[in-house]
Order: sequence, then C-alpha cells, then structure tokens
Amino acid sequence: MSREPFEIAGRKVAAGTRAVVEIPVSVLSDQTPMSLSVHVIHGRRPGPTVFVSACIHGDEIIGVEIIRRLIRTPQLRSIAGTLICIPVVNTYGFISHSRYLPDRRDLNRSFPGAASGSLAARLADIFMTEVVERCDAGIDLHSAAQNRTNLPQIRVDTGVPEAFELAREFASPVVVHSSLRDGSLRGAAQARGKPVIVYESGEALRFDETALRLGVKGVLRVLRKLDMIRADKGLKSKLVSELSKKSTWLRAPAGGVLRMHRSIGQHVEKGELIGVLSDPLGEHDEEILSPVPGLIIGRTMLPIVNEGDAICHVAEIVKRRNDEPMAQLDDMLGSDPLFDEDEII
Repeated sequence: MSREPFEIAGRKVAAGTRAVVEIPVSVLSDQTPMSLSVHVIHGRRPGPTVFVSACIHGDEIIGVEIIRRLIRTPQLRSIAGTLICIPVVNTYGFISHSRYLPDRRDLNRSFPGAASGSLAARLADIFMTEVVERCDAGIDLHSAAQNRTNLPQIRVDTGVPEAFELAREFASPVVVHSSLRDGSLRGAAQARGKPVIVYESGEALRFDETALRLGVKGVLRVLRKLDMIRADKGLKSKLVSELSKKSTWLRAPAGGVLRMHRSIGQHVEKGELIGVLSDPLGEHDEEILSPVPGLIIGRTMLPIVNEGDAICHVAEIVKRRNDEPMAQLDDMLGSDPLFDEDEII
C-alpha cells in the first residue's frame, strides 16, 4: 500500500515524487508578491519528516548552496519519510544582502511569531505553521555575521538528548553548547517537541568549499541516523567532534589596527598570544591573550577595530584532540567520493 500524499500549504505531493511549493508570505509596497519556496521530497517508504532551512538571516547564504547540492545528491533518490528544504527563509534580506527584514527585525528573534504581528512575526508564524509543525526534527544552516568567519560547528542545547544525538552524528569539528534562546527558531521548535540543530560555518555573503562539503555530508549523516537514507558512500567520517560547554568572545580593549597570530581551527593555551593591537603609527602595541585553553571557532575578518569590537571566539574544549581540526578536515575532503560527480557540484 502506497503512502498518503504529503500536504503543505494546500498542495499535495505524491509519494515517490518531489515538488516545489510556493507558500504566500506578503505583498511588497509595489504589489510584488513574496513567497516562501519549499522543496518537498516525499519518499515512498514511511519515515520521519525533517526540514533543512537556510537564510533566516538574509546575508548568510552558505546554506542556500548547501541545500542546492543536497537536493541533487543520489542518496535522496530512495528516501524514506519526507524532507522539506527551504533554501531562503528571509527572502527580503536575501535580495537586499541584509541580515534583517525591512522592518530591521531579526527573524531569529521573532519566533514563534504571530499571524497579526509585525512582518517578522508573520513570517515566523508562517514558517512554524507550514513547516515546523509538520516535522519531527530540523537542521538550520547559518554562517557568521558580516566581517566575521566561523569554523564549521554545530550549536545545540546539549541538555536535549534527541538534538545532541543528531549534533554528534553531523561530525563537525566541534559541537558547541548553546542554550535555547527566546525568539529563536530552535527555542520555538523545541517548545513544540521538535529538536533542531544549527550548523554554523564560514562568512556572510561568501561561499567556502570546505564548509559547503562538510555541510552537505553532515545533513546526509543526520538523515542516515534517522533511517531516511540507506546509502553510505562518502559519509563515513574519521572526525570525532570536540565538545565545548562554554565559549568566550575576546573584545578589543582599545581601537586600532589588529594583527592576528592565530586563526579559526587552531587550539590555544591559556595566556597564549592570539593577536596584537596597535595604534596606526605603531607606537603602542597591546597583546591579545587567550583567557582560557580552547579552540578558536570564530574571528573578525577586519584588521581595523574599535574598542569593544569582537575579535576572537574561543571555545573551551572538554577533551582536546592532538591535531588541528582544519588540517584534519582538509585531509579528509581532499579526495571525496561524494563530490567526484559533476552532477552534484
């Protein structure tokens, strides 16, 4: 007996097929309609329903490319359950290269939203109603904010066992504990019993090949863990994620010119030199030292900083590996069977 069609926004997707569904969101001031484009892959076999979303912050575009590659992978041809892919949640920000919505609200601080609220609240409500409520779990794809970069990492509340299990299966260099936050998609979904993990990697408005490949493979590993896919080609990982229960942002003690001595993916000891901050004439130097032993998971890309600017993000590591995560990732992804096929890239 075949599965029932999957219904979303009044559209039915037959088992064993896929379809793009346009969910109406609003109309712009010039009467241009805006919609949420959702790619639904509805398997013939029963299984969980999972969403993969990107671009909640409109300038964090790396997830858009991850989803584009994901939906073309052969592993999804015989999927069990249903996969819902939303490459651009914040269409407004995506078009304008902005993190925010036109009303300057942060969508990821607006969940679960309200049908009669602000533009951000209405979009959040549509996403919760049409997508999250239909799913058992989710993966939300992000990057660093503009002028920063992130080491590939998973953010998760480690106190939620179902989410933590998926986070470890993703096999990113590090899993960082991040408490559920009011207004976030993770928090709103978990309140409804839907575990969500967040993949953070790379820069806003930029693509990074290592981050892209790790993102695609990580999502596929999670789907395999949920018994939604059977294929194992290229998904086995020798990388065991380091675990961080706490992270610290180092901020500039004064304005000046920053010279970084360490970068993302490198371990540092307490008191180790991370960078040097100088005045433009070079008459005064101030060393930036790590306050904790850990792993650099984020940093500014700007050499010019003001007092109080975030410089470097250091995650304290529960158990440290002997090698550097980025070096290990480069070795693992150097010749990758999953990405040898032209049709995938």
